[in-house]
Amino acid sequence: MKKLRLMSGALIVTSLVVGVTSTATSSVTTNLACATQIVSTWSPARLANETIAVSINAANIGAMGPAARAGYGGILLLGSTAPVHFTGIVATLQRETPEKYAMLVMTDEEGGGVKRLTNLLATAPWAQTMGKNLTPAQITAEGKKVGLSMYAAGVNTDLAPVLDVDGRAVFPSATNPDGFRSFGGAPTKVASDGVAFLNGLREAGVMAVVKHFPGLGGSTGNTDYGPAATVPWATLKNTALIPFAAAINSGATAVMVSNATVPGLSTLPSSISPVVMEFLRQQLVFGGLIMTDSLGAGALSALHLSVPAASVKALLAGADLTLAGTPKSPAASLQLAQETSNAIQTAVSDGTLPLTTLQSAAAQVLASRNQVSCPIAPVITRTNS
Repeated sequence: MKKLRLMSGALIVTSLVVGVTSTATSSVTTNLACATQIVSTWSPARLANETIAVSINAANIGAMGPAARAGYGGILLLGSTAPVHFTGIVATLQRETPEKYAMLVMTDEEGGGVKRLTNLLATAPWAQTMGKNLTPAQITAEGKKVGLSMYAAGVNTDLAPVLDVDGRAVFPSATNPDGFRSFGGAPTKVASDGVAFLNGLREAGVMAVVKHFPGLGGSTGNTDYGPAATVPWATLKNTALIPFAAAINSGATAVMVSNATVPGLSTLPSSISPVVMEFLRQQLVFGGLIMTDSLGAGALSALHLSVPAASVKALLAGADLTLAGTPKSPAASLQLAQETSNAIQTAVSDGTLPLTTLQSAAAQVLASRNQVSCPIAPVITRTNS
């Protein structure tokens, strides 16, 4: 296998002796292999649902029983307020999933102005504030504080930290997706502080999702509002990729891919680009969960792609879990999830999306929050006749 290391601000791939794979890495590999075996028996509908996250305002979490029972892979919580019995509701939802496999219950608790469920979860400062004022150990403590509050509430996944490199002291906007959301303008600084926050979440038992691969710092705009491009690939690969390489080397298990194009690498939004996904898998040797940024973003709608159509393209490109935007109502959210599932199933039936590709994606989602056991093969007894 290979491992990435950082040297003098450049991204370098070095060989790693095969015999020194850690026990943790071996366990993750075994878990994914077992998940792959399990999903091989699932129907296309069950597989499709596992690759979809259902977006919902946290205040309406009680309406997500149908999503749990349908086996959707995750619930993305938006909004600032959780209902009084939120924790109990989430626990009930997890008991209602098929085979009681845990869903990803996600929100983006980054710190600063990007915070959710403020009446329930602990908060942290803006990433840039942490980067300027705290040591990595103190940032780890902030991440652990946030993570422990999430874990206690049943929120098992944080769409953070942001690993984009952006030193501008500005609020995120339609023209700049980062600003204060970034730990700073130096790649190695973002790498160190981002990994520190990731470590805190991991110590709390919460899965961190590093974003927005391959890096939005200095992009031409905010993809939520329309098409945008990153800095040129020749620059990006020696700057913006450094924090992602560091996070992967530190054991990051989930990466969110952005909706920006990458000049010199891909003319497609990264979330639906096979080239970007291949680089993440093959060159950065990332074996964990790949999820998209919101496929309801302006960068996708500008290409006349609906969420269901974009989801098919994302899975075909190599993503494992597809995210949608803010729903107008719980009913609308569930309807969009069903339409997305239908589109994925149709793509499989007409040969557009290989069944094996869908199985691989579903296995990654299943393995990301579940320790699974491989089915025991039946014992065949021979008798003489």
